Amino acid sequence: MAEHVDLEKRRQAVYGWLLLSPAAILLTLFALYPSVATFWSSLFSRGTRRRPSEFVGIENYADLFADPTFWKVVGNNLVYAGVTIPMSIAIALAMALWANSRIPARGFVRTAYFTPTVLPMIAAANLWLFFYTPGLGVLDQIGSLFGLPSVNWLGQPETALWAVIIVTIWKEAGFFMIFYLAALQTIPEDLKEASDIEGASRWTYTRRIVLPLLMPTTLFIMVNALINSVKLIDHLFILTKGGPNDASKLILYYIWEMAFAFFDAPHAAAMTILVLVVLGIVAGIKFSYLDKRTHYQ
Repeated sequence: MAEHVDLEKRRQAVYGWLLLSPAAILLTLFALYPSVATFWSSLFSRGTRRRPSEFVGIENYADLFADPTFWKVVGNNLVYAGVTIPMSIAIALAMALWANSRIPARGFVRTAYFTPTVLPMIAAANLWLFFYTPGLGVLDQIGSLFGLPSVNWLGQPETALWAVIIVTIWKEAGFFMIFYLAALQTIPEDLKEASDIEGASRWTYTRRIVLPLLMPTTLFIMVNALINSVKLIDHLFILTKGGPNDASKLILYYIWEMAFAFFDAPHAAAMTILVLVVLGIVAGIKFSYLDKRTHYQ
């Protein structure tokens, strides 16, 4: 009997490993191995034909921390994330609440809100380039009706990053709205009826019932928005190319520029590892603290 139980346990263990093996192989090939290889590359100097690369330890990281351009890019990314994440979430939530209510042409409203998400980022950037073009763009044409001077939105350090931020918010809000809209439709109607019986206002119902029940969705969207804030670079190639004077340059664009424009793979690898470390810390906070508070465990 004991042998039969042991055999069954081994069989279940084999089945479990067989089920896990495809995901484990893919994660190893496309996540773990590239991460380890990138870290190893970050410990070597930049090699040339005459001067092979040498092991330098953390020297590449020290160079980054001593580089003012690196800190400028980090500051740009912090502003970019600090604005796009809360604004995209707030607008997405407002659009979802509006699109989920009983309004005329509700299907058309949902489609209109979601349409920017369907566009590739390159197409969206070209569309907004038509808005931002000095003298000919839509914004300048509207401003001229009120006697306002022409503004080079993408060519000024004071406005370039904010112009990129607006494009990102416009592009992402509709995508996040879909998640909120799906979550709103899972809230039982009984809760709304009970709040009406208790005489609660619409704002009270939204604040005390709807928003707490949407917290798991909000956390999911927040994590995705954070990841997007360090991986979206398509629109930078069309709009600003990181300029002027690095005013709109973000981390991933700087990594690409370092690796493929300056051919400095070790420093690009070091920057990549720093991004992974930061995202890992955020993931640890999410799983150890935020998940428990969000899902009320």
